Amino acid sequence: MSLKDKIVVIMGASSGIGAATASLLASQGAKVSIAARRLDRLEEIKEINPDAEIKAFAADVTNAGEVQKVIDQTVSAFGRVDVLFNNAGIMPVNNLDQIARDEWQNMLDINVKGVLNGIAAALPVMKNQKSGHIITTSSVLGYEVLPGYAAYSGTKYAVRAIMEGLRQEEHKNNIKTTIIAPGSVKTELFDSINNDEIRNNLKESMKQPGSEMMALQPDEIAQAVAFVIDTPANMAVNEMVIRPTGQEV
Repeated sequence: MSLKDKIVVIMGASSGIGAATASLLASQGAKVSIAARRLDRLEEIKEINPDAEIKAFAADVTNAGEVQKVIDQTVSAFGRVDVLFNNAGIMPVNNLDQIARDEWQNMLDINVKGVLNGIAAALPVMKNQKSGHIITTSSVLGYEVLPGYAAYSGTKYAVRAIMEGLRQEEHKNNIKTTIIAPGSVKTELFDSINNDEIRNNLKESMKQPGSEMMALQPDEIAQAVAFVIDTPANMAVNEMVIRPTGQEV
């Protein structure tokens, strides 16, 4: 198998796992469409991969029309979509008694509705092709629940249910599904935590001696994404949980 000439769309590609995956796949010959709200960050990815075929699109995953436009323009440019990587997500952290209604709504809109918008846009193309692969970033907290993370975990449990339903509905059309469920990763995700104490404590823990055993790097998750894409047509890795070796949860 080879990643060369695979057509890959990455939503939430402006930083962290999405940006690392875009660069890795592009370096291995994939043709990549990258989308996020911050177009300037996407242009930087193009600049550091000058020889790669990369299309950049400003898009908010909560806006179905903008997500559809990314897929449509990718098909127009490259002729098909082999892989959709739903990677956009946020992680506000608060106990439920804080009644953080805006946080709850934002998480539902991005973490859940954003995934559904991606599926809705790409699925008709993949069904017509009779092939495709939809990958979604979940979390170990889609398998575990911790105090303060109940609402976030709820969105990630929802992602597991959606992706398993998609697998059951579309396996006869040769459409693969994969959940990538990382543990702690050194990304900008912590910046979406509005609780100052929790956010600062998490960031500080990433600087402590031995922290390399407690958190992964975005490019390490990108390698996992590349692995599941680069599998034979008759092989689907449906769920991949990737924890730092030193992480307990």
